[in-house]
Amino acid sequence: MEKRWWHNSVVYQIYPRSFCDSNNDGIGDLQGIISKLDYLQGLGIDVIWLSPVYQSPMDDNGYDISDYQAIAAEFGTMEDMKRLMQQAEDRGIKVVMDLVVNHTSDEHAWFVEAKSDKNSQYRDFYIWRDTDENGEAPSDIGSIFGGSAWQWDEENQQYYFHLFSKRQPDLNWENPEVHQKVFDMMNWWIDQGIGGFRLDVIDLIGKEVDKKITGDGERLHPLLQKMNQATFGDKDLLTVGETWGATPESAQLYSDPARHELSMVFQFEHITLLWEDGDKWKPKPLDLALFKQVMTKWQVELNNKGWNSLFWNNHDLPRVVSKYGCDGQYRVESAKMLATTLHMMKGTPYIFQGEEIGMTNVAFDTLEEYKDIETLNFYRVKTESGVSHESMMKGIHANSRDNARAPMHWDNSDNAGFTQGTPWIKLNPNYPEINVAAALEDKNSIFYHYQKLIALRKQNPVIVYGDFIPLFETHSAVFAYERKDNDQHLVVLNNFSAEPQTLALPEHIANRSVECLISNLEPTTQLGSELILAPYQSLVLAL
Repeated sequence: MEKRWWHNSVVYQIYPRSFCDSNNDGIGDLQGIISKLDYLQGLGIDVIWLSPVYQSPMDDNGYDISDYQAIAAEFGTMEDMKRLMQQAEDRGIKVVMDLVVNHTSDEHAWFVEAKSDKNSQYRDFYIWRDTDENGEAPSDIGSIFGGSAWQWDEENQQYYFHLFSKRQPDLNWENPEVHQKVFDMMNWWIDQGIGGFRLDVIDLIGKEVDKKITGDGERLHPLLQKMNQATFGDKDLLTVGETWGATPESAQLYSDPARHELSMVFQFEHITLLWEDGDKWKPKPLDLALFKQVMTKWQVELNNKGWNSLFWNNHDLPRVVSKYGCDGQYRVESAKMLATTLHMMKGTPYIFQGEEIGMTNVAFDTLEEYKDIETLNFYRVKTESGVSHESMMKGIHANSRDNARAPMHWDNSDNAGFTQGTPWIKLNPNYPEINVAAALEDKNSIFYHYQKLIALRKQNPVIVYGDFIPLFETHSAVFAYERKDNDQHLVVLNNFSAEPQTLALPEHIANRSVECLISNLEPTTQLGSELILAPYQSLVLAL
């Protein structure tokens, strides 16, 4: 496999609205991010994935873009953006832009013109349809945010199509003029010196609404190849696609270098395992056996035919320590164990802001305290269809996107040092205990565990390129594997439970002296025939 700079990189996702507020309006901004670059450099990351900062009415917190080549005033100016990129570059950090090209805002100039003039060149930039013979919506395709994907427009006496909010009309990717405009805009950003793109819901651009195909349509891969050729293909950029429907087979199509599409994709099989019947508002506990099968499948089947992204959480997902770990008694141990599990795998690791200090889910008391459009839409749709308030609040506490969006905890001062104004969303009340200042003072903190994992990846090619070999595959509480190349052989052991676990070690590992590269408890240097792992213990041993 040809080596690329992003193979041993570690990416840190910033959700700008919730990261750091420099002007005390209660909303995080670009100057706030610039002020924390030394912190990120200290952690050791070398890429920032920046959630959207483009001009937007913020119906969906910036994933509804009204001008791709302008910065939203609440985040700052284009000068601030250029300064962030320069200051990051000075510290060896690249900035990857989050780009949404499946849809725009209804305030984008293209849609404003498309709506006001049926003969405009922009009319066909979007998807318009007449009512069906019964005077109803053209089809029963649903919006991902709940309700119909068709919005009646009184002025035009037609429906337009939106897979997300009605204020996020879908672009018509069957129109080559759309391709040209989007590619020109992408090239403009590449010329500004960005490190690549995270492509939001990119598996939806191959949709064919008349055939009721939304995700993974047959037009998708030819479109991505065309995009690659017209924009980033001959540049050394990181590109990652958000693909909720991806399988290892389709991930090879996206990320096999010979196909000239993307560097990698985000797949979500390990996330949806915690949803009852595929419904995120019906949370269920982790089934470790299934989870291990999914994680192992992605490691083994992608092997050298593509590239994995490795992530636990992001701006759309709950906090990992609350979902897969124990955010009470064993918060520190389980957060470190989860970090080790992920960072020792093959692929590019992503850290979501606050994950490196073990931030937890929030459970706001009232619905009014939640700000996320998806959460509020689904609450309305579900309760109208008979789901109880209590059941919905339980689902929201477990899986609302606002779990990740409560502000970053910098210290134990008012509002956790995020702002001196009124924060746009409430903080998690546990910030006096869980914050960056406290983590930096404690040499055994989760932060330093992440720092060490990142350093190990840079120092040990086996972590980046070695084979992945599952161990103890049928064990119900331990997720273990080996990483191996011609020079190094690592054994990674992770106890996912609050109970001690006794492992009978296989012959090739038992009774050996080992070097402990990292552990969240006491290091182990000599193995017998058995090994007892304490609750949530993790070990990385070099044989």
